Amino acid sequence: MRIRLCLAALSLAGGASLATLSAPAASAASCSDLDVVAARGTFEPGTLGAIVGDPVYSALQQKIKGKTLSSYKVNYPADLSLTSAAQGNADVVNHVDSQAAACPNQRFILVGYSQGANVVDNSIGISSDGAVVGSPIVATIPAALAPRVAAVLLFGNPIRAIGRSVTGTYQSRTIDFCAKGDPICESGGGDVLAHLSYGSDADAAAAFAASKV
Repeated sequence: MRIRLCLAALSLAGGASLATLSAPAASAASCSDLDVVAARGTFEPGTLGAIVGDPVYSALQQKIKGKTLSSYKVNYPADLSLTSAAQGNADVVNHVDSQAAACPNQRFILVGYSQGANVVDNSIGISSDGAVVGSPIVATIPAALAPRVAAVLLFGNPIRAIGRSVTGTYQSRTIDFCAKGDPICESGGGDVLAHLSYGSDADAAAAFAASKV
């Protein structure tokens, strides 16, 4: 419970300092070349997430040339309820399924920060059960659609603190940032402010994604 409350405080603190930043508008579902599906952290403000989603989407727009981008804000509570991450997991899979059917040539970039990383982990078949604000898997992106997931960008991923990481199908397409001392993703970490630092990794994440599309 102490870590859960710490996570809530971190997210709220981040919102207080970053909510005034300009953010890119989230696009309606459309047949863009790339759909950026972003799951925000616990209580994180912003269009796609002020700490990670918004700066990462802006960086992707700069790094990926010659392709159109749209964005989708994962529809889930992003709170401390026991079903929050599971609701996000279901929404990611439903969104990818429906977009894939409507837009046969569209590919996806999945972005998850903090609890949102749990959401993405579950959606690609890596359970976040037992992690801070994690949940059992309730849905996974169908194997037939896996090749259409171009990149997975994770930040402050809670499963890392319990010794898990993305393996298997998506491993080579995943970059997973854990700031030194971040207690949410580093077992024994003691630098709570490190959990708010991931905006500085936006360019590196976008460059990685650009190399995969």
